[in-house]
Amino acid sequence: MKELSGILLVVLLIISCEQGSKAIYENPDLSKDYTQYVDPFIGTDGTGHTFPGPSMPFGMVQPGPDNTSQGWDYTSGYQLRDSTIIGFSNTRASGTGISEFGDILLFPFTEDRSPYGSHKIKEKAEVGYYRVKLENSVEVELTSTERVALHRYSYPNRRAKLYMNFQHGLRFLVDSLELVLDSEVKLLDDKKTIIGYCHTQNWVERRYFFNIQFNRTYQKVQELERAPGQKAPKYIFDFDVPDKELQCKVALSTVSEEGAKENLKKELPHWDFEVVKEKAKETWNTYLSKIEIDTDNRQKRIFYTAMYHLFLQPSNIADVDGRFRGANDSIAMSKNGEYYSTLSLWDTYRAAHPLYTILVPERVNGFVNTMLDHHDAQGYLPIWTAWGKENHCMIGNHSIPVIVDAYRKGFDGFDPKRALDAMVKSTSENHLNSKWDMYNQYGYYPFDLLDNEAVSRTLESGFDDYCVALMAKELGENEITESYENRSHFYKNLFDDETGLMRGKDTKGDFRDPFDPLTPTSPMNNPGDYTEANAWQYTWTPFHFASEGYIELLGGKAKFTNLLNTFFSITAEGDNKHLGQEGLIGQYAHGNEPSHHIAYLYAYSNKPEKGVQLIEDIYNRFYDDTPSGITGNDDCGQMSAWYIFTTLGFYPVNPANGTFVMGKPQVKNAKIHLHAGRSLEINNDWSGKGQIYLEGNELGVTLDYGRLIQGGVLSFK
Repeated sequence: MKELSGILLVVLLIISCEQGSKAIYENPDLSKDYTQYVDPFIGTDGTGHTFPGPSMPFGMVQPGPDNTSQGWDYTSGYQLRDSTIIGFSNTRASGTGISEFGDILLFPFTEDRSPYGSHKIKEKAEVGYYRVKLENSVEVELTSTERVALHRYSYPNRRAKLYMNFQHGLRFLVDSLELVLDSEVKLLDDKKTIIGYCHTQNWVERRYFFNIQFNRTYQKVQELERAPGQKAPKYIFDFDVPDKELQCKVALSTVSEEGAKENLKKELPHWDFEVVKEKAKETWNTYLSKIEIDTDNRQKRIFYTAMYHLFLQPSNIADVDGRFRGANDSIAMSKNGEYYSTLSLWDTYRAAHPLYTILVPERVNGFVNTMLDHHDAQGYLPIWTAWGKENHCMIGNHSIPVIVDAYRKGFDGFDPKRALDAMVKSTSENHLNSKWDMYNQYGYYPFDLLDNEAVSRTLESGFDDYCVALMAKELGENEITESYENRSHFYKNLFDDETGLMRGKDTKGDFRDPFDPLTPTSPMNNPGDYTEANAWQYTWTPFHFASEGYIELLGGKAKFTNLLNTFFSITAEGDNKHLGQEGLIGQYAHGNEPSHHIAYLYAYSNKPEKGVQLIEDIYNRFYDDTPSGITGNDDCGQMSAWYIFTTLGFYPVNPANGTFVMGKPQVKNAKIHLHAGRSLEINNDWSGKGQIYLEGNELGVTLDYGRLIQGGVLSFK
């Protein structure tokens, strides 16, 4: 951290008061209602895969409507265009490409209607609240606390029925009969309470425990006949509701029935739906107010919805007492009541996590300690987690850049030696998708030994190696530093000087032949050397950290500029959302993460102004304020993070070294409310090539995090 040493003391002083989970932001004017600009329907139609139901920031539960239980279009359980709702489950992930959760499906109906779904007539969604009027004449409203979902059903008469399905889940390549491995559901004698657990196997194997309460007793219950092999029950409850209204609380826990009971007791001891709804709105407003932008309402709707999507996850799955169920299924106590899951790290290490260090620094140590606890339980750092369990989705070991980024920015609420040990172990002992003996032997993954994603795995691992070397150098571990610096240069072994691209090699050192750099590959749909991308799109991965080295390989800045120009102009067959080919400009594919930093690389070229133009084009072309307004899966906030950073005028091309590459703001003025009463004001008066000043001092290509969080005025002139 030699280049940061001058500001390290300042950073540590600022961060020293950021370690708790209840940091206070003094500057935002909370009399302003930023929630009015959030439209939860943005991204719910098409490939955005978001959902319209309520959630708290980083909350455990996300109640919402389900149209079906499986299918790539329905990974969040929902598509706006689908007119049928089969029920309302209580957990889901936002913007993912694979389905998980969908716990405990509830569906209200009347005695003359079906318990298995209804067409919707009219929907409404806002921050912390969802409402739908069903064709069966029942109105459904949803809100939530962090760990408890609250349902309110309004019936046309006092004879009310409720279908409850514990066999339901949002499934991925799993038959409905295989989803639940075992369960225990107990209807208590008060005829108001249901407790128990379900043990499921889908994307991950997990247990969830529940405490469900009604605000009135049921008059009758019928357990429906199970299909052969089903391990969980389905019920129909009959209620007499003189006021035509029924409420239901669903409290969840990863730990135990008692944990779910305590979560309910502490978070929702009452039945005042409006209080819960308003509390959710108030809490969200404190998060959304961290950035103010001066622009029209349309752009505000896109921007603040992006912030909303950013803060939906990672989910804190620790109970109110701090306990959680870890990766090895053992129960442990978290530090400061935080243990995070829904970690989509191949996506979010790029921009979402660097953005968290600016906007929610009080969460960062919790993220890191979660990753270290996961390592201790599993033997290596998390790759992609759901409900605290590893699903091994995607490639690389990208907890590593998140941890290194936090350490270099001065976050000290975790043990750096423990962190380095976990990084080294995770990148030296073989585990799924990481074969280090092969990697070390050849200096790359040979495609004749690894017939899927060989090039992408090499390049992603190279960035992780660079990050380990950074951390080791900070801690004075010279041997580790040298070893990992050498490994970080493995990308050079796959450089094809004929094309300037990253090309697969076999064990003999021969390039793949024939070679079509325009053909995308994907592990499930078209196996090959690249992950949801082609050679053109993955070639730019080393530029996260090795721009100078790669430009030297190419033969200088002019050839680098020409390669960028070709990349943004050469065309192939067009969109294929299942192969990462969505949101195309030439070979740039904004709908998938490997392309996200590439337009910003023009800052290092002979034509930096072209990058500014392309960034503005991407910004305006692939986001809007309609239900189809996210091009490609939002991927747990990464697509949204790109939009937020680009709005402000900078982006973390290297997401581990605490610097941001400068672009151009997409609004006239903005203000970031930082910790301890500081703020960064951004003034955009761009003309021509532009010059950038911070507090009157001209900036170069990059802005340092340590300087950013001191605040001031950032001017683009």
